[in-house]
Amino acid sequence: MQAGDVVEDFTLLNQDGVSVSLRSLAAKPVVLFFYPRADTPGCTLESCGFRDIFAKFKKAGIVVLGVSRDTVAKQKKFKEKYELPYDLLADPEMVLIKHYDLLKEKKMYGKPVTGVERTTYLISADTGNGQRLLHVFAKVTPAGHAEEVFDLLKQNGTLLKTSAAANPSAAANRNAAAGKR
Repeated sequence: MQAGDVVEDFTLLNQDGVSVSLRSLAAKPVVLFFYPRADTPGCTLESCGFRDIFAKFKKAGIVVLGVSRDTVAKQKKFKEKYELPYDLLADPEMVLIKHYDLLKEKKMYGKPVTGVERTTYLISADTGNGQRLLHVFAKVTPAGHAEEVFDLLKQNGTLLKTSAAANPSAAANRNAAAGKR
C-alpha cells in the first residue's frame, strides 16, 4: 500500500471479544500499530508510549488501535496489566497481518524465525473518498514512536482537520479570528 491508497475495511475482535471494524471508525483518523507479541519488552515499550500520550490523540479525535497475533485473552491481560486506554485487536490467525504483508523472516539469537514486523499505519478519516493511507512507519523502533506518530499527524495538518470536524464551532471561531488579523 502506498500513501493515498484506499484502505480496505477489516474486522477483528478487541480484548473484550467485541468486533471492531475500520469502517465503524470512518469519521476519525486511525493509528493502526502492529506489534509482534503482547507483554514482551519492545511491544510493552511501544504500547506504553501510546498510553502515555493517549490524551493528546484522544483530544485530537484520533483513534489508536494496537494489533498483534495474540488471542483475545492475551490482549485483555496485556491491556489490563499496563492500563492501556485504547483497544488491542487480536489477529491469532494473522489474517490482517498477512494482508498487510507483515509476516517477515527475522533473526533471533542468530537463528531465523518468522515474526510480525513492527509497523504503524496512519489512516485518514473518510471525507467521502474512503479511508486513505496517510503514512507508513516500517520497521519501527519502539522508544519514542508514539511521539513520532503524533508529531507527523500534527505536521501534516491532520490534527487541525480532525479537531475542526469534531468541534465545528471552534473551527469557525478560529477562522473568524484568523480573518480579523
